[in-house]
Amino acid sequence: MRYKTLHFRDFFDDNKLKLRRWAFCFLAIAVFVGIITGSWLTSPGGSVGLGQTLPPRGDLRIAVISDLNSAYGSTSYEPEVSKALQLIPSLQPDLVLCSGDMVAGQSPKLTNAQIQAMWDAFDQVVARPLRQAQIPFGFTLGNHDASGALDQNRRFRFQNERELAARYWRNPAHDPGITFLDKSDFPFYYTFSQNGVFFLVWDGSTHRIPPEKLAWVERALASAPAQNAKLRMAIGHLPLYGVAEGRNKPGEVMAKAEQLRALLERYQVHTYISGHQHAYYPGRRGNLELLHTGLLGAGPRALIGQERRSPKTLTILDFTFDQPDQVQYTTYDMKDLSPVGLESLPRFLLGHNGRVIRRDLREANLTPAEQQACGASLGLALCNVR
Repeated sequence: MRYKTLHFRDFFDDNKLKLRRWAFCFLAIAVFVGIITGSWLTSPGGSVGLGQTLPPRGDLRIAVISDLNSAYGSTSYEPEVSKALQLIPSLQPDLVLCSGDMVAGQSPKLTNAQIQAMWDAFDQVVARPLRQAQIPFGFTLGNHDASGALDQNRRFRFQNERELAARYWRNPAHDPGITFLDKSDFPFYYTFSQNGVFFLVWDGSTHRIPPEKLAWVERALASAPAQNAKLRMAIGHLPLYGVAEGRNKPGEVMAKAEQLRALLERYQVHTYISGHQHAYYPGRRGNLELLHTGLLGAGPRALIGQERRSPKTLTILDFTFDQPDQVQYTTYDMKDLSPVGLESLPRFLLGHNGRVIRRDLREANLTPAEQQACGASLGLALCNVR
């Protein structure tokens, strides 16, 4: 068989090689597109994905993730989890916050070996990459990490899961890299600081905070480190108010939400960050901002009154301390890195225990018709902020 020597001009002049020429062009285009879309980030402080940009860095940048788990006992994670963890270091956050459900527990059928295997997988996929990147990691425990549910004898129903979660986090090899202020009951209740901001973490794996722990919360918020901080933030797995279909009911939110909100407001907490509802909604009630974090794992839900499920999200918060009301939210749909704009979200949500308004609005911005709709649905007591 005789072979014809190929020259560059042959790709353009020889009609017999048209197929090769088009294949070559297609391959070149595919490689170029792959480089562009696969790199995700084109500059450390700024451009993300398809030309989207983060705002200029302020005094503190936080990456917020939540609900990473899949099915009970799973030691694997959804693709969006790995994608977010690959992206986060390039965004150069000062801190990563996770509002719970890092593993897939809360099942009496799981053995200690299975629970340990889940934490080993979490370490490999999430915690270790952040340690290697030297990014501090703050978190709260979710109901699938270490449920605080009690049995009829007032003992922890998932005591073994709580013990194994505590063992994982108290292992010096798993140091999350944060500056602790009070770690006497870490990882369930603790405080830490980052860039002059005070963070309080409570155990929101169930809907009730015991009286003695609520007293600890108030002491921590009243402390000098908290009150001298540039900002104060609180983190718990369950939100204060319902925001998602299927979880807009008692037991899926913190009990006595209005009392908890009043406590946080009294000590000028800026934002309460939560997970569990599996739907992204940056809101506010009264003077307290409420970041309901979207999930990265399995089971996204629709916001109240919506049909479309909330996207899996990664949220970046940029704080400038002399403008605390101007926090910049940049939230990405992790399916395609498209931005999730505020205008795409409902102006308010009518949860069973109170109305939550989108964070860019105030009650005065609501129309008379919107006010009337709330009163008709919830009653004035749950619409008005006391």
